[in-house]
Amino acid sequence: MRTTSVKAYGTPAAEAPLNMLDIRRRTTTPHDVEIDILYCGVCHSDLHTARNEWHFTVYPCVPGHEIVGRIVRVGDHVTKFKVGDVVGVGCLVDSCRECQYCREGLEQFCEPGPTQTYNSPDKYLDTPTFGGYSESVVVDENYVLRIPENLDLAATAPLLCAGITTYSPLRHWNIGPGKKVGIVGIGGLGHMGIKIAKAMGAHVVAFTTSASKFAEAQRLGADEVVLSKDEEQMAAYRGKLHFILDAVSAEHDINAYLNLLRVDGSLALVGAPEHPLPVAAFSVIMGRKSFSGSMIGGIAETQEMLDFCGAHNITADIEMINIQQINEAYERLLKGDVKYRFVIDMNSLKNAS
Repeated sequence: MRTTSVKAYGTPAAEAPLNMLDIRRRTTTPHDVEIDILYCGVCHSDLHTARNEWHFTVYPCVPGHEIVGRIVRVGDHVTKFKVGDVVGVGCLVDSCRECQYCREGLEQFCEPGPTQTYNSPDKYLDTPTFGGYSESVVVDENYVLRIPENLDLAATAPLLCAGITTYSPLRHWNIGPGKKVGIVGIGGLGHMGIKIAKAMGAHVVAFTTSASKFAEAQRLGADEVVLSKDEEQMAAYRGKLHFILDAVSAEHDINAYLNLLRVDGSLALVGAPEHPLPVAAFSVIMGRKSFSGSMIGGIAETQEMLDFCGAHNITADIEMINIQQINEAYERLLKGDVKYRFVIDMNSLKNAS
């Protein structure tokens, strides 16, 4: 397998900062496209993985799975794209393509395990896969996504993870007109949940621990905003919601939200708290309620999400940074000091010496 050297930003160890390094990318195979990366979003998963907080990182690690770029080369058998197309790459760059879930378009649940955009075994090279904090990436055309022409490219990058992570459960639970939906947490995921649920036609109720976020939640599209620390405000919504999307990754009382569901209501967790969340039996028994989880979507659903966002002019609220600011951005991410997603201008890497 022929390879080429590409500039990237990554880390050789959990305790080391991200810095410039060279990686090897395969040259295009017949079904590959080579993408010049323009923008890459910064996901909290990037930080967890770079610092080995989930205890499965393989080093060196180059994070980044919210990629928007322009195709500069295509393989001989590529039919879906051409040179010059603006495209996206999300959390997956391959899967087995043969298991029941891959055949159903649920590649995120591939039974042998999907090939993630970074920190997965590379099928072609004896290395882990390397992500979007790099000049370019080579991906099979079947795992590449079209970007709607009307969307701002930088603000579209976070849709490849935060957008599909919130769209997928809302779509799965048939959210639309006549549904009252709660969004818990107004951050990188939650702000997208508010925008998407509102565009789907739902009545959106945002829950926050901070009264200072009321106006912000309304700006994002929430019909109502509830201070979750106020027991009286919470009690007013008891048994009122059809669905709740919980985007909080910190420890919190999940029962307080399960109590807000109507009979047959569902709560889907997309945040990833470090410790288990105790669920009281009567929180679900009384009302035949469901507590579930969700992650990203498959390739077809991710394209559906992008097309939906294009039709409704939905993008993420972002703060643009240069790649040289990534370590500072990680520290700010830990403090919640971003509204609501960092996006890297990858020209800052290409122009770096």
